[in-house]
Amino acid sequence: MARVELRNIVKRFGKVVAVDHVNLKINDGEFFTLLGPSGCGKSTTLRIIAGLEFPDEGDVLIDDQVVTNLHPRDRDIAMVFQNYALYPHMTVFENIAFPLEARRKQLGLTKEEIKKRVLEAARFLGIEELLDRYPSQLSGGQQQRVALARALVRKPKVWLLDEPLSNLDAKLRILMRSELKKLQRTLGITTIYVTHDQVEAMSMSDRIAIMNKGRVLQVDTPDNLYNKPQDIFVATFIGNPPMNLISCELVEEPVGFEYTVPSGLEGSILGEGRIKSNYHIVCYDLLKIPIAPKYAETIIKEDTRTVFLGIRPEYIELSKEPFKDPYGILKVKVDVIEVLGSENIVNILVGNDLVKVRTPATLKLEPGEEVYLKLDLRKILLFNAKTGRLII
Repeated sequence: MARVELRNIVKRFGKVVAVDHVNLKINDGEFFTLLGPSGCGKSTTLRIIAGLEFPDEGDVLIDDQVVTNLHPRDRDIAMVFQNYALYPHMTVFENIAFPLEARRKQLGLTKEEIKKRVLEAARFLGIEELLDRYPSQLSGGQQQRVALARALVRKPKVWLLDEPLSNLDAKLRILMRSELKKLQRTLGITTIYVTHDQVEAMSMSDRIAIMNKGRVLQVDTPDNLYNKPQDIFVATFIGNPPMNLISCELVEEPVGFEYTVPSGLEGSILGEGRIKSNYHIVCYDLLKIPIAPKYAETIIKEDTRTVFLGIRPEYIELSKEPFKDPYGILKVKVDVIEVLGSENIVNILVGNDLVKVRTPATLKLEPGEEVYLKLDLRKILLFNAKTGRLII
């Protein structure tokens, strides 16, 4: 096991900056994921850690030792590629044994010791009955296990996985997610995983780095990325459906007004207790929410009055009857209903913004029907409309 650190890594391909001043620290034994859309620089970053690419700037450290210019074989890492890269002319046994055979003298291993290690890895991954077969005789899931065994047989410090589940069908992908995480936890090996699939990342990772256009936007736990994204890109990349964003303005009233924060809404943008304020958050003149002065001042410090109100689909409630609560209520029309079985996704237009709401399948609605919408004000986030960064 090992710690991995990237210090100010830059990688260019011609005029394209594929990795743009990336700084990361991966802990010993951690399952760490690089997540982002295609072309965001995550695979290039992984290849730099592996030594398959060399950075134009910055350093790679493993256990506090700079390995930036070391050959891949000298880094004590193992990598599983997206296409598994199995040798078609070799049996499963020979494929797994290959990294040991290639370094037999360096590692001081005998033929019997190599055989023992291969059998141990094969038993661990449940593929001992496949050792005499060739890759063409294996299913996708079996090929993946062989690739994993070949990477693990060397007992490396760091395990690098580049979209290893992307070639599997949906059912097998779900099965292998849990098996892969269980395997990593059992071994306790430092693992760096690359994927564009947020479900894989959220379900398997200890921490995730969200990347876009070569930059790391946020490094955090899955829970924090979902509930407290620091950037509009992160907010709309994580979650299915993603976070709703509604265009709003901070409006200052000429005369202050007083309001009492209802029980249960303490800690929301309303504030706490009896509040005197001059500020509202106004969305398309359809929704008007009081905001405590301390939060209004935070927005003003950002040098903007235009904000995006962010809220997850499950934190919005729909009802055919009016709500009793005084704040965060809006009368709307149902646009489109996406039926998903146990729940529905109801699409509603608020001004020019599409708002998606998770509702139980028991709530029967029709397109065009008028309903009441209630925002959970405790779950609202406010983003700077200019910079896209989280304000509150």
